[in-house]
Amino acid sequence: MTAPPHEGGPTGTGSALPDTQQGMRRRNLARVMHAVNQEGPLSRAAVASHIGLTRAAVSTLVEDLVRWGLVEELGPERPGRVGRPGSALAVSGRGPSGIGAEIGVDHLAVCAVDLRGTVRARAVRHGSNRGRAPGAVTGELATLVRQVVAEAERDGLWAAGLAVAVPGLVARDGRTVVRAPNLDWHDTDLGALLPGDLPPTVGNEANFGALAELWLGAGTPRDFLHVSAEIGIGAAVVVDGRVLSGTRGFAGELGHVPVRPDGPACPCGGRGCLEQYAGEEAVLRAAGIGRDADAVGLLSERAEKGDESVRAALHDAGTALGIALTGAVNLLDPEAVVLGGALAGLAPWLLPSLEAELRGRTAGPACPVRVSGLGPQGPLLGAAHAVVRAVLDDPASVAARRS
Repeated sequence: MTAPPHEGGPTGTGSALPDTQQGMRRRNLARVMHAVNQEGPLSRAAVASHIGLTRAAVSTLVEDLVRWGLVEELGPERPGRVGRPGSALAVSGRGPSGIGAEIGVDHLAVCAVDLRGTVRARAVRHGSNRGRAPGAVTGELATLVRQVVAEAERDGLWAAGLAVAVPGLVARDGRTVVRAPNLDWHDTDLGALLPGDLPPTVGNEANFGALAELWLGAGTPRDFLHVSAEIGIGAAVVVDGRVLSGTRGFAGELGHVPVRPDGPACPCGGRGCLEQYAGEEAVLRAAGIGRDADAVGLLSERAEKGDESVRAALHDAGTALGIALTGAVNLLDPEAVVLGGALAGLAPWLLPSLEAELRGRTAGPACPVRVSGLGPQGPLLGAAHAVVRAVLDDPASVAARRS
């Protein structure tokens, strides 16, 4: 990857290209890639119209992109039209792919996404990672990465980069997990533990989930607060299409906002944190249910059947979420709150009490709450698409690495 995963937007991920003739050419290559990706299939003339360059200039750029295997020609744009039809261009379904990986508390997952955004290979390993040595976990993850890369290569793709989503604080170096309480990891350099041809870019899972929502969600605004959950609860603040990272890259730790300062101890060292009331394990505990491989499915099934203990636990979790979110909404004034991850599957029973807290506690008009259609796949897809976006943002550098 050529850009950090905490940045994003419709015109790129923030890569700073030099203001030289070569830098201008690289920017124009990126503009062509984004136009074809967002609006394609398009003819050269249509691309030129979209980005404000001459057709001759666009044709020269397209020739390079086709030669590098990033763009392909599909044939006449509109058969039967008056005059000579232009050749329709589309981003390639073969060539570079983004490899996304996720280290969860109870699973590992890897996928390959092509430039068109299609998942072409996937591998998952279920099992607890809590308290395991980072080397053991990353060893298993590396095996899954190799498996997915090999499957993608058999389908005509090659890996352009690897991004890894983790449930913890990640330093701005994009490789060091400073603290992941639910894994019991501290100052862990994943870049050193995942050697090979694909040096990883590591990011917080909630940030990647927010980027997936921004890029893949239907009608997602450019200013929103994304909240997701697995064992813990994470959040990401998206402002004008970019994830707000904070001075050290630690912004968005909603799960460790205290909702009851005298509450139970949390693995982070605090007391009464949101995770102790609305995290997956807390809800299961409150409902009197043991840990299950499909906790969300079990809770949803029992809630649908009218299990009062489950519904009460989800009501209380929604209340705690609403209290924590009120502070963030009052402070940031987002256009919407988006519930993702495990929370999306439990939204019917969380939303009534959550929205009641927001209505009663926010200073301004009520902030709308939306439910993500990506669910628990958000962080993994966000990681893979972050690599794809880096290819779109600077195709010349990708071609240079490949040559």
